[in-house]
Order: sequence, then C-alpha cells, then structure tokens
Amino acid sequence: MLSVPHLDREFDYLVSAEQSDDAQPGVRVRVRFSGRLVDAFILERRSDTDHVGKLGWLDRVLSAERVLTPEVRRLADAVAVRYSGTRADVLRLAIPPRHARVEKQPPAEPAPLAVKPVDPAAWSVYGRGERFLAALGEGRAARAVWQALPGERWADRLAEIAAATVDSGRGVLVIVPDQRDIDTMHAAAVAVVDADRVVALSAGLGPAQRYRRWLSVLRGGARVVIGTRSAVFAPVADLGLVVVWDDGDDTLAEPRAPYPHAREVAMLRAHQLRCAALIGGYARTAEAQALVRSGWAHDLVAPRTAVRTAAARVVAIEDSGYAQERDPAARTARLPSMALQAARTALQQGAPVLVQVPRRGYVPALACNRCRAVARCRHCTGPLSLPDRDTAGAVCRWCGRGDTTLRCARCGSDAVRAVVVGARRTAEELGRAFAGTTVITSGGDAMVSDVAATPALVVATPGAEPRAADGYGAALLLDSWALLGRQDLRAAEDTLRRWMAAAALVRSRADGGVVAVVAESAIPTVQALIRWDPVGHAEAELDSRAEVGLPPAVHMAAVDGVPEAVRALLDTAELPDSAEVLGPVDLPIGARRPPGLPAGSTVSRMLVRVPRGGGLALASALRRAVVVLSARHDQQPVRVQMDPLHIG
Repeated sequence: MLSVPHLDREFDYLVSAEQSDDAQPGVRVRVRFSGRLVDAFILERRSDTDHVGKLGWLDRVLSAERVLTPEVRRLADAVAVRYSGTRADVLRLAIPPRHARVEKQPPAEPAPLAVKPVDPAAWSVYGRGERFLAALGEGRAARAVWQALPGERWADRLAEIAAATVDSGRGVLVIVPDQRDIDTMHAAAVAVVDADRVVALSAGLGPAQRYRRWLSVLRGGARVVIGTRSAVFAPVADLGLVVVWDDGDDTLAEPRAPYPHAREVAMLRAHQLRCAALIGGYARTAEAQALVRSGWAHDLVAPRTAVRTAAARVVAIEDSGYAQERDPAARTARLPSMALQAARTALQQGAPVLVQVPRRGYVPALACNRCRAVARCRHCTGPLSLPDRDTAGAVCRWCGRGDTTLRCARCGSDAVRAVVVGARRTAEELGRAFAGTTVITSGGDAMVSDVAATPALVVATPGAEPRAADGYGAALLLDSWALLGRQDLRAAEDTLRRWMAAAALVRSRADGGVVAVVAESAIPTVQALIRWDPVGHAEAELDSRAEVGLPPAVHMAAVDGVPEAVRALLDTAELPDSAEVLGPVDLPIGARRPPGLPAGSTVSRMLVRVPRGGGLALASALRRAVVVLSARHDQQPVRVQMDPLHIG
C-alpha cells in the first residue's frame, strides 16, 4: 500500500497460473513497484487492462485469506473521500497486520448461537424505547440518539439491544472510548449472548491475540463485536446494528491520517448498509443533536419525571472564600463550607464521596507569584510542574528537564504559585481535612475500577471515576474554571459531559445523593447540570455554532504546515464557490505538527469552511490539490483535517 497521495490509485499486474487460485479479490499480496517490494491488496480480477505499457507480474500471494471484504473496501473508499485522505491510510486503520502463525491455525467451531430473552421493561422508561427495541428484533434500520438516565447501567441496556439484534440473525458492532468501557460492555454482553459469539477488540491486546479475534469476526464466528475507535472498521458479517457510546470522548478521534472520528465512520457505515444505529451517552454532543434535528435519527429520552427521580440533587456553590474563613477544615481542603458539609454527611451515612479534579499529578502548572506569568522551561518553553511535594525544583511537562532555580523571565521573582492543583495534591489536602478517612486516588496509570460501599474519599480525574457498589453519597466537582475556561470550541460541551459522567454515579435525590459543583450558578453549562438537561444544552450549543459558522453547522477543513506550503495548497485547490478561507494563524508551540515537518519550522493554520452540504466538494478539492503537489516531490508536508475536534 502506498500512502503517497499521487499514487493513491489501482495498478494492474499479471497473475501466474500457479497463483491464480489464491489470488482472489481481498487477499494480501506482494508486488514490485518502482524497484522495491511493497504489500498490497487485490481489488479485482480482470481478463483485460487499460494500461498501455508492459505489465509486471505479481510477486507472490502472502495469504489466501480474504481480509479486505467488499463492505470494508467500500467503507474505506468513502472515509478517504470524506476526510480528504488516501485509501492506504484508511486501510492501515481498518485491517490489522498479518500474524502468519495465527492465520494458519484452524478456526474453532463456534457453539450454537444462544441468546437470552430480552425484557423490554428497562427500555420502556425512554420515549419510543420499546418501539426501538422491537424494530431491532424485526431487522429494521431504526436510528436513534439515546440519553441515558443518571445511574443507568448503560452496558446492560446496550447488551439488551445487541441481543435483540443478534436474535434477528444479524451482527452488532459497539464502539466505546477505552479499555475499561470494553470490559464493562463485554461483561454485560456475555450475560445475554453466548460468550463464544462476543469478541472484544482493543489496542491493548498483543498482535497475535488481536489478529486471532479479528479473524474470528472476519470468518463469521462473532456476532457481537466490542472495541475502541479502530474497531469501527471490523468486518462484522451481516451488520444489523452499530452503536457508539459516549461519542464526545476525544479518544474516538483517530490521531493518524486521515484523522476520522469513529462516530462519523459508524454513521457512514450505517448509511451504506441501511442498518440500525444508536449514539448513546449521559451527555449529548452537538453532532448527535444535529442528527436528530436533521431527522436522520430520533430521540430516546426519558420524561422529566423519570429524570428527577433518578438524578441526584445538584447544587452550585460559588467559592467566595468567606465561608472558608470561618471553617478551618474547608480552608485546608480548598473547599467551600457547603461542599465540605455535603461530604461529611455522606461519609457519616457510610457512603463513599467522589471528588473530581480536572488535572492529575501534584501541581501540574506553576506561575510567578508576583506577576502571574506562567512558569516555562528554559529549553523548550513547556509548562513547568511539581510532580510531588518532595521534588526539588520543577519539571517540564514537555521535555522532562528539571529546573531547580526557578526565576521569572518577566520580572525576575523566584517565588511561584500553583495555577491549578492536581489530584494527588487534592488527595493530600482532603486527607488532612478528613482525618481518619480513607482517601483513594484514581487517574492516569493508576486507575481504580470499583470501590466498596464504605466511607471513603475518592479523588479522580475525569474519565477515571470508579463505580461505587451502591452509588456515591456525594460528588464534589472542583476547579470548574479549569474546564470551562479553556479556549476551545468544545469547552462547555466537554465540561458538561465530564460532570454528568461523574454525577451519574451518585445516588438519587430520594436516597440522599448530592452533587456539589464549585461554579457560578448563572453559567449555562452549570444550569444544564442542575436541571439535568443535556439535550437543551446540545440544542443551544448547535444554535450558537450555527450563528458563528462552526462545525457541525458547517464543514470545516484545517490546513496545517509551513506558511508557503499551506498557501500553495489552497492556491492549487479549486475550492467550491461557497468556500470561505480564514487565517493564517501560527499554531502554538507544543501543538501537534504535520508528520515529516523539520523541527523548528513555523507551523501555520488556515481554515476553509463551507455550508453543511458542501463538505464532500471541499474534501475532494483539497484531496486533488494534495495529489497535484505530491507529484512535484519538492513540496513541504501539509496536514489536512476535515472537521477537527479542536480548531483553536
């Protein structure tokens, strides 16, 4: 496969009689191209050719296994067009590397398919939930955006709709953000579908095990496939339902070219196959709301009475500092007095308390105590941090170099202060404020999956919150400004998603559950949390983006590279008449650079946006321009991203 853009096309080769039986469409082969051997896939067998020159011979067939199915090939072609990329790059994401020993092993004979009956009671709480479940059982292409209730065991609900689909004779694909979600979903799925027919795919598996599981999907043994973003290309036979859980998680966006988002690929696949689709989560993205508004999907939302019954009481507490002056423990723990009291009450009732902190580490960011300038590394200008209380000096978060003689480059002061406090420092402070109480930390490489229903303070970063056996008695959401104050298109949306994921783990209001968010109550995102109204927040977010012309109300391409290369690409591209070019702006130091760009080069970004209906035309125009410049061989590398998650 050739990732060079101007070589992203089919090439004809001759097949010898000895290779003919194995050389079938979809198999891996090796061919000689421009004097070197490269791996490739056979796309088609023909008896004639359009090539006017001399044809070369196929070097050899690497395997007779047809790993590139017609369905995946069609999906890869569509993703390459949608994201202005090459098919070779998409196929590298879609098909794992071959493991010859595993491939030669005879496939295990799967047990007869066994599916437990599904009780529709849990889905009946949601409007049209039973009808959605019935449609899946009948093999119809129902499409919905599901708003899970707080406290909902989401994996059990997804397992139920998977069972209904499998019972109708079709396959299921479930995409989740991370390994912990895979484990949760797998445990729920094997409870209703025979374990031999459920396969989990993730990057954490070794090459042999991952390929073995992927082959079981290819060969039709697996009926329910669960995985992270790359599993969205899994060759599930007779796919009847594709599910994406928590589509706002950044990990669902592929960091490699052509940078597709798993949600978009999943919905594109559902559209191509005319199969059922579901996007679910406690919160809702603007992209999911756009699907509902367009009529492509319908809502699965519980009535307000059910929401009020299931949700904890949410209170917003403005950290004025006055209450802390009267409460030494609150001052020690950096908590408003009301939040401290909520935690004490939950602990006295024998329940654990969740404390969500935006950043991991001890003190992840420092600033000058006099002029408030951010403390930066003298070598790479990265932000300086304190890894723990015993470290002598600060450490750069980018290059890892230590700096024992801190001195502000702006005013010369040697006194520093914490810009934001991390999870470990927060745990230390809470341990002093709640003497004798167990303090558990979860985040980074030390994630905790579950905690017992006993009094404990659980300090976790977003996404690393353990599940409590009987729910948390209270949750404290700290340092809200660190999430809401980010200069990012998705700051509000992502903040609400993180808050709701934590609040969903807390007991209901009737059981005494309280969620205390340290933020101003007038902020719309805080109000959405208090009312537990992610749909309204997503609707407002979609309207605000439409007003300023940002995705998903429009399609936008980000073109990154050295200024001359970016300008050359846009000058070459025959952009649609509706295209609007914005920029250029220099990307900040530390931003991800286009692959192959020399170190130290100035990287600029230009944005091109078109109305919602012009996305394919824009992607095609940029793709053709990349091909033209690629053929010149003297062009600096340029990165093209369609609808990037983070524009700023």
